[in-house]
Amino acid sequence: MKRSSGLLLHPVSLPSKHGIGNLGREAHRFIDFLNTAGQSFWQFLPLGPTGYGNSPYNALSAFAGNPLLIDLDLLVEVGDLNHADLNGLPLTTDAIDYTATHSFKTKLLAKAASTFKTKQVKGDRRDKFDQFCKTEKGWLADYCLFMSLRDHFDQRAWNAWPKLIKLRDSAALASSRDELSASLHRYSYEQFIFFEQWSNLKTYANVNGIQLFGDLPIFVAEDSVDVWSHQDLFQLDPNGNPQNRAGVPPDYFSETGQLWGNPLYRWDSHISQNFSWWTQRFQHQFRMLDLVRIDHFRGFQACWSIPAKEKTAVNGHWESAPGEALFDQLARIHPAPPIVAEDLGVITPEVVALRERFSFPGMKILQFAFDSGPDNPYLPHNYNEQCLVYTGTHDNNTTLAWWHELSAVRQEQISAYLGKSFPEIPWDLIRLAMSSVAALCIIPCQDILGLGAESRFNRPGQATGNWRWRLQPEALNNQLAAKLLEITKIFNR
Repeated sequence: MKRSSGLLLHPVSLPSKHGIGNLGREAHRFIDFLNTAGQSFWQFLPLGPTGYGNSPYNALSAFAGNPLLIDLDLLVEVGDLNHADLNGLPLTTDAIDYTATHSFKTKLLAKAASTFKTKQVKGDRRDKFDQFCKTEKGWLADYCLFMSLRDHFDQRAWNAWPKLIKLRDSAALASSRDELSASLHRYSYEQFIFFEQWSNLKTYANVNGIQLFGDLPIFVAEDSVDVWSHQDLFQLDPNGNPQNRAGVPPDYFSETGQLWGNPLYRWDSHISQNFSWWTQRFQHQFRMLDLVRIDHFRGFQACWSIPAKEKTAVNGHWESAPGEALFDQLARIHPAPPIVAEDLGVITPEVVALRERFSFPGMKILQFAFDSGPDNPYLPHNYNEQCLVYTGTHDNNTTLAWWHELSAVRQEQISAYLGKSFPEIPWDLIRLAMSSVAALCIIPCQDILGLGAESRFNRPGQATGNWRWRLQPEALNNQLAAKLLEITKIFNR
């Protein structure tokens, strides 16, 4: 990678007048800010439709886009909604209220889908819609049926549906498609609009010198179309319930580990199918993004397997995974894939060897750098160029809050490393990241704004109340852009 830098901000956190960030005007303005500030990357979290807890790492599909990110104003511009349809909507800039936002957006997207179906009988947009449905049929048809069935069965998880539908009896599925045809169209329309708006945003970003840096979670949600439609690829019992679940053992974030709940893969089935589901998933991401971070990369060498009956992640075991064979197969289809490995946590020599064999850059987190001696791998003097450096990630506290929570002794140790008796936090840590030899430096938006714990985006192990922080309008001003541009130029990023 060329020496460069960028900012981390999930699109839901963008300012907007309709309760949640979207792919419209404010997303384009953020790209303008990145360009003015001399940045080259916009990093964000997974973009799929979220389920329980609103976590982007617990999506209902590994391929679909989140309809909450659709910009309603752009639907007015193309005639699928009227200006009057947006009257009376909550004009909020505070923390995201997912329940309220989902309620009014769902109704308006249903109306827009109906308008599109009746008005766009023919013409360019109808042709584009038909072509989209044809091109994306491999995942879209199952996704639309899955979402329609969830609505039909009062949002119950798929493994609680009637047996014939749960186990995908062909006659039962055909009957459901006929019965739910209007709903199938609505969900197809939502995805068409999401990817239409996404394509326009990506074009704008790339034209303005900004690369889009996304995230691919290694695991998928139990209640997802991926598990329902590919039950043979997951460790499930005959009733569709997970036999083992994913997580991580006790670590920096939790004394009892993290029990994520995702079903584990049946790797022998993936191998017998030449990893076709995985290669399709990667290729889909490569079309959407310029750079892809694999979350929990170490799971491709071995993953923490927790029996389904367990309530914490303590009583698990490491289960090997065929990462080398998978990435060999991917390389045959897509040589030199644009992948970054999230190699945090319990990292063994085997994980390092897997990452290095395929030349995937790893990650360095400055908030992890000062809890041991000078050999700590997260200290900048131990880096090589083939890595990315962060002050913190979406799972960390903001750097300012992290600093205030440190003991006086630890603060003195960090001050000595920085060479300043009274460091300016977070900017001295930002400067340290920028000055390092790491090829790419990514800074969370909360850190360039100097925000505290109230702006933390996620608390690992906490099931609810996360993913709600929002950037305030005009927070990213010209003065801040100039400050970021100056430090970017100083360190040749």
